[in-house]
Amino acid sequence: MEWKLEVVPVPVSDVDRAKAFYGEQVGFAVDLDREVPGGMRIVQLTPPGSGCSIHLVTGGDAGSLSGLTLVVSDVVAAQAELAGRGVPVGDVVHFENGAQVKGPGTEPWSTMAFFADPDGNAWVVQERPRGAGGQEGV
Repeated sequence: MEWKLEVVPVPVSDVDRAKAFYGEQVGFAVDLDREVPGGMRIVQLTPPGSGCSIHLVTGGDAGSLSGLTLVVSDVVAAQAELAGRGVPVGDVVHFENGAQVKGPGTEPWSTMAFFADPDGNAWVVQERPRGAGGQEGV
């Protein structure tokens, strides 16, 4: 039996602001923006190529998530794309002997960049080694 993570709720203070950030700046596809009976609004966005989406929710602890991880084949290109879209993304870094060092690394899974949404939910963009996770070149 396969178990797949489908949706991760992301607590935000302003759904419209978060939708614009994730959809227009980060580049996630807006899958759904609908109000359902009872006045609840469902806004779901999906990173390009991902099988898992995020769901923007209010009423929770906005900005409380950290370590949400996006994996990419080229973190340098991903960091440049995010920066070009106005996302406040940090420099590309890697970890070497337990210390964070600026620039790409040579060890698998060690190269990444970090950003946060307007509420402070913290994301990691991590470079996936070729062939890792059964996805060649992803």
